[in-house]
Amino acid sequence: MRSLLQVRYFLSIVGRQLTQSGRSYRGGGWKEAVLTQRNFSPVHRHDHPPASAELEVAVAGNVENTPRPGHLNMLKNGHHHHHHRLPPHQVGKDAGPGSTPGAPTGSPEKRRRRVRVWCDGCYDMVHYGHSNQLRQAKAMGDYLIVGVHTDSEISKHKGPPVFTQEERYKMVRAIKWVDEVVEGAPYVTALETLDKYNCDFCVHGDDLTLTVDGKDTYEEVKKSGRYRECKRTQGVSTTDLVGRMLLMTKAHHSNIDASDYQQHTDNFGKNNHSPWTGVSQFLQTSQKIIQFASGQEPQPGDTIIYVAGAFDLFHIGHVDFLRAAHKMADKPYIIVGLHFDQEVNRYKGKNYPIMNVHERTLSVLACRYVSEVVIGAPFAVTKDLLDHLKVDLVCHGKTQIYPKKDGSDPYAVSRKQGILRTVDSGNNLTTDAIVQRITKNRLLFQDRNQKKEATEIAIIQAMQPHQVADQ
Repeated sequence: MRSLLQVRYFLSIVGRQLTQSGRSYRGGGWKEAVLTQRNFSPVHRHDHPPASAELEVAVAGNVENTPRPGHLNMLKNGHHHHHHRLPPHQVGKDAGPGSTPGAPTGSPEKRRRRVRVWCDGCYDMVHYGHSNQLRQAKAMGDYLIVGVHTDSEISKHKGPPVFTQEERYKMVRAIKWVDEVVEGAPYVTALETLDKYNCDFCVHGDDLTLTVDGKDTYEEVKKSGRYRECKRTQGVSTTDLVGRMLLMTKAHHSNIDASDYQQHTDNFGKNNHSPWTGVSQFLQTSQKIIQFASGQEPQPGDTIIYVAGAFDLFHIGHVDFLRAAHKMADKPYIIVGLHFDQEVNRYKGKNYPIMNVHERTLSVLACRYVSEVVIGAPFAVTKDLLDHLKVDLVCHGKTQIYPKKDGSDPYAVSRKQGILRTVDSGNNLTTDAIVQRITKNRLLFQDRNQKKEATEIAIIQAMQPHQVADQ
């Protein structure tokens, strides 16, 4: 890799040669030479960074954006390239393929064709695995459209969903990588659907989605070459989360080990268990946090809003609360303080939280209304915390405020300072209510999970002879 001094020297030589030859490049406008470094981190929503940092010369006002194969969309997905991102008032209102909103006629941005990506699914009990799939899909293009199936379609092919279709539509819209949601998308993905929404291809995880007849729902688009695959997120599935609620154990909490849940989590990849329905123990990494984080610091004029809690099974009630808090200021910067598992269990009891602090971190970071997360925030909102984070407002919903261990108010300081606000989200859904939905239909959901895994195992066993023959 050439050093910075070498590149500067190269630029000076080129400049002298152009001057001495008496020529100037007017067609593209050699206005200014800009040194850019193609070394994109995951925070820029690109999943395949180059093997080495490559220095290149770009011309301001004349960047054609023609990256090497495998590096598509690296420039436009960076946070510092805002001219490629839809403004808030145009989210869900795409300008159509082949155009970039606001680009002048004849400009490279106008000429460059925008890649439209399609994803679809049930998105029931949305978790960080769903969000990670959508993050990877968005990195493959410019505009992400997500189709969400109806309750009747899911019940027909898979079994009863936990959340209603309206709840699921709203939940997917809250994921920050989603540009548009199509309500009532067909369960089987057809070329007709991709063409209807001008999508170049669809993206799905490396697991199989089957109809009630056992057919691959993506068979048609796979055969046509308009199918892309992303990596499944290890350590989580909707089936697993339902299992945690039904087992009523605490072994999924961080730093806790127990045999009853261990058997449930150890089934990943073993015989007689599906690698798609089964899970391995989730391991948090700094890489994963960086991929989900926005990387944005508070800007001058931002109103820093602090909210704290468990945010367990991150759901539409949380989304409505955060959206209401987001509306409290013209330029909100929302920081979510997440309590450690043992602290949540102290004031919630039973087997709460259902998701451990590492899982809850990613779920909250995926929300478009959240700017930052404090992992393991103190239960009491102290003066030191408020000063350190430079908090302007502290918000809490209309749900119960649990006292500290000594019985005192954890929000006493913010009350005294006059910065505590009670936010009415208009939604009374709680994590308790979700667990009640599951336990009320315990046998129904257990039967659904067992049938799903049995079908997947049968397919895996049927595929094995073909895989051996291909070797």
